[in-house]
Amino acid sequence: MIVVVCPGQGSQTPGFLEPWLQNPAYAEQLRTMSEQSSTDLVAAGTLADADTIRDTAIAQPLIVAAGLLALTALVANGRRAAIGGIAGHSVGEITAAAGAGVLSAADALTFVGERGRAMKSAAALTPTGMSAVLGGDEAELLARLATLGLEPANFNGGGQVVVAGDLEALAALAADPPAKSRVVPLQVAGAFHTRHMRPAVAHLADVATSLDPQSPTLPLWTNHDGSMVTDGSRFVDLLVGQVSSPVRWDLCMQSFADAGVTGIIEVAPAGALVGLAKRALRGIPSVAIKTPDDLPTAYALIDHQA
Repeated sequence: MIVVVCPGQGSQTPGFLEPWLQNPAYAEQLRTMSEQSSTDLVAAGTLADADTIRDTAIAQPLIVAAGLLALTALVANGRRAAIGGIAGHSVGEITAAAGAGVLSAADALTFVGERGRAMKSAAALTPTGMSAVLGGDEAELLARLATLGLEPANFNGGGQVVVAGDLEALAALAADPPAKSRVVPLQVAGAFHTRHMRPAVAHLADVATSLDPQSPTLPLWTNHDGSMVTDGSRFVDLLVGQVSSPVRWDLCMQSFADAGVTGIIEVAPAGALVGLAKRALRGIPSVAIKTPDDLPTAYALIDHQA
């Protein structure tokens, strides 16, 4: 069973869409998605520097658009029928929703544009940030977070938990980390997937009323608890709530294993989720689609297991 995974914020790099835009069809698709998300994705994906595309309002639609470009290419020529399921990490869940048929591409781009802008506004209310905690005992870490007023934001599996909250509290954690762990500050603009994003949740709940969700036509797992979701409206509700609740990617990967995953393909801007899978799902073949040059390898994995 092949599972397609869709990355989240932080996976983008300057100029990463340049190879895709050599194909006129992809270039036209990206221009359309720019209009739908109210973001100049062509400039963001080719000309913008690292600081520009780190902006939450730009990064989120850029990542979803890149994933949709890669998905379009991946499932061409009947290969969608050979895909066993799909899931996304954080904002990548919007890519996954479109890939599973829950949202149209237009609704996905509209929603992610609103999501990025709403989360940027929420992050501006209080100086907050995020750090990755690598190694150590998870129970000890959670107890330490409670004393500092921090929250776990991403349970990524493989001994990695991303935590978020007040900058001074994050600095205190880094200065005195739990035993056998290290703390790595992340270059993000706010405490995503925590209580600090509740203003964004309220806005997105209103936005969601304009969407037209359908039942998924591929198995689709949620970051909420790693379970499979078969109701499109419920998945949209989870997308809204996800903004201020932890990403349980560890549970998603466990669900892949339980379902009998035999291959993982990560769509653009790829790399992070394949890296996590190599630690948590050892021995499972994987392909990261960074550029169109990676598509033949992805096709070969699908065709070999079809």
